Amino acid sequence: MDPWWSEQQAAWIGAVGGTACGILGGVLGTLGGICAPRGKCKALVYSLAIVPLAISAIALVAGIVAVATGQPYAVWYPLILLGGILTVVLGGLLPVLRLRYREAETRRLEAEELRRS
Repeated sequence: MDPWWSEQQAAWIGAVGGTACGILGGVLGTLGGICAPRGKCKALVYSLAIVPLAISAIALVAGIVAVATGQPYAVWYPLILLGGILTVVLGGLLPVLRLRYREAETRRLEAEELRRS
């Protein structure tokens, strides 16, 4: 079976993919840390977590398929590494984000209740 890409292309995929994951993590962490406790930008923060989570799950499955079909290391390794890391990190981050937005909503409702009484 012919490799899906060369070793040099795999290095670029790993470098660009790793850089993109790092930038995404920084942006998501900053926005999540600032916006979630305040209950702001919910759609943006969730989309910055869910869309890459779906893409990373697809990459992880593609890496598993590459291993199963006998692709060389340079093909399956970047897919499994990037897909696996992002799937685990973003999958674990979503419940935390959900909790922070729920806490912000609870605080908002309690403050509104206090204003009325």
